[in-house]
Amino acid sequence: MSVYDKYKTVIGLEIHAQLLTKSKAYTSDSTEFGATPNTNVSPISLGHPGTLPRLNKNNIEYAVRLGLAVNADIRKRNEFARKNYFYADLPKGYQITQDTTPICNGGSITLFPNTDKEKKITITRIHLEEDAGKSIHDQDPYNSLIDLNRAGVALVEIVSEPEISSAEEASEYVSQVRKLVRYLEICDGNMEEGSLRCDANVSVMLKNATELGERTETKNMNSIRNIKRAIDFEVKRQIDVLEAGGKINMETRSFNAIDGSTFLMRSKEEAHDYRYFPEPDLQPTNVEKEYIEKIRKTLPQLPNELFKYYTHELNLSDYDANIIIETKAISLFFNELVKLTKNYKAAANWINGPIKTVLNKEALTIVELNVKPIDVAEIIQLIDDGKFNRSVAEQKIFKLVTNGNESVTEIAKHLAEEWGLSQESGDDVIADYINQVIEQNPNEVERYKNGEKQLTGFLMGQLMKISKGKADPKKANQLLRDKLS
Repeated sequence: MSVYDKYKTVIGLEIHAQLLTKSKAYTSDSTEFGATPNTNVSPISLGHPGTLPRLNKNNIEYAVRLGLAVNADIRKRNEFARKNYFYADLPKGYQITQDTTPICNGGSITLFPNTDKEKKITITRIHLEEDAGKSIHDQDPYNSLIDLNRAGVALVEIVSEPEISSAEEASEYVSQVRKLVRYLEICDGNMEEGSLRCDANVSVMLKNATELGERTETKNMNSIRNIKRAIDFEVKRQIDVLEAGGKINMETRSFNAIDGSTFLMRSKEEAHDYRYFPEPDLQPTNVEKEYIEKIRKTLPQLPNELFKYYTHELNLSDYDANIIIETKAISLFFNELVKLTKNYKAAANWINGPIKTVLNKEALTIVELNVKPIDVAEIIQLIDDGKFNRSVAEQKIFKLVTNGNESVTEIAKHLAEEWGLSQESGDDVIADYINQVIEQNPNEVERYKNGEKQLTGFLMGQLMKISKGKADPKKANQLLRDKLS
């Protein structure tokens, strides 16, 4: 048994999600990403004397949406506090946050839903706060540069209980949170832009121990892959320290994405005393039951709910359902599509096949695609009616709809009348193609009759080549097998 197998891992995550508000948490400054540094600022966000914050009501709405989605308890009376510390990119010298009165308590996030690995992670709290600015250390060899555009941007912080047991579970937790906030349309989830950030509290303990080990907090992880890398490294590092007779110190560490290591930022002795006290310039905000119920009615169908609908009601496979629910825009497209066709499996195949291929190749979202649900439904109907085979429908009709302005009906008409590509399903016509295949491939036919049944694919390929793709594949395959038998 490896020395690492003696230990178990205990992880709690803190996720900061930037809310999709057009203005900051307590000012009217823009939240536009990528603006010229230090242009999305004002006397309020810069902390000038005599300025007063004003609560952005969308902060409350978005936090309530998230709380409802995870089945949390929503606090009625919400108070705000000042979290005091000095950073060069924190112009006021404090953040406005929630200390003892988080807007949401409890709830859970499900890991690996709808599998035998399904596990619920309890949420400790969700609270509102504002972001700090950004310090940039790699553009000037002698100085750190400060961009305060982000200072004052609205965040929710989602704090989990220490119930996560591995780096794999931690990365899945972040994936599920990111999917959820995107479905709720309260955060874009772009970790590379810093709008979803994660801190990992990691400790290890012997499997038969009763007390938790000392924890470290790792910051500066900008992707789900790096979260997994950082935790894997930190777990191994802590075990190596303990096995060498050392002890783990409570400390804050950062992640080096180049070599996958973590390194010390500050120790427990250097930890901040935030000196929380009530924010004197913001009145408490009451969240009434009627307001909560009004927001509840606006919630979209969430991924797990859609999964059950797709698998139980539409009889899709778990695989197909999971691919479709991965992105809200795609699930919405699919929901519209299945209102227009009863061939749900074909609808899923078109979403997960040709449509996904075009989206990936052209770097498009499905909203930007020049194909609507009605177009796909009409293509599916043409195939189901035996007018075109799947190959022609995908390579000709779908491609032309994607690239041009003609409708499916117009393209199908041109293919049938001008190019002669409509599908042939008559038994006599297909029988003629089969006879040609048998005459042109006597050796393969003999081998088939001697037991090499895998040659069916080759012979079908020859048939489709002779028919120039016009033969109905399903009927041709059956007639070919009958003939060869």
